[in-house]
Amino acid sequence: MSVQSEESVVARLSAEAFPIPAWKRGLDLACLALTFPCWMLLGLCLGLLVKVTSPGPILFRQKRIGYLGRPFWCYKFRTMKLNADTAVHQNHLAQLMRSGAPMTKLDSAGDPRLTPCGLLLRSLGLDELPQLLNVLRGEMSLVGPRPCLPYEYETYLPRHRRRFLTLPGLTGLWQTSGKNKTTFEEMIDLDVHYAVHKTPWLDLKIMLRTIPAILEQALDMNRSQKARGDRSVFDGANARQQSGEAL
Repeated sequence: MSVQSEESVVARLSAEAFPIPAWKRGLDLACLALTFPCWMLLGLCLGLLVKVTSPGPILFRQKRIGYLGRPFWCYKFRTMKLNADTAVHQNHLAQLMRSGAPMTKLDSAGDPRLTPCGLLLRSLGLDELPQLLNVLRGEMSLVGPRPCLPYEYETYLPRHRRRFLTLPGLTGLWQTSGKNKTTFEEMIDLDVHYAVHKTPWLDLKIMLRTIPAILEQALDMNRSQKARGDRSVFDGANARQQSGEAL
């Protein structure tokens, strides 16, 4: 049996053992219908903000891996300048996976690839609002593991791939359980736990915890940026002092 046919058999068996429950699709659609005016107005305002602050398209489309390893096109508000180098993120992620360090974003150290409003959108998670389109299409859910990039998926061990036994989501158990303070393996553990034990009540609990988690993330990002700025000023003063002494 070829590798490709073997993978299709595994995917079929996984779909039979871990189907997407009907309640999940119903909960997603109900929440979207009830909040339609809010997210539609917010989306229009954010789209205008992206357009006036940076040349280029409003939306950014990227191939991601979802349920049972199936690829799909994921949408986001563009937060990077045109032709930004994506290899930077790939190297950063590979280092985090190897080192077991907390899953900090490149944003926290300052990322010159970001647009003027990019950091704000990313720190508040607003760049992911267009993924509601993916939810409507059934490629994502409001709650689930974050969809990974194809090159990430290729490095995953069989244990890691158990996180794909459910639909990816905008928010999830990992995102509301420390996120950037957890390691890669801790993220996998949380995602796998959710994929296997999801319930309507757990989804609702995660949704309610999402806004406080986002605010905490934004505060952490602000503190990190402030600390980085203070260090820059301190290092600059030291450099000037050493230069003066040398003269």
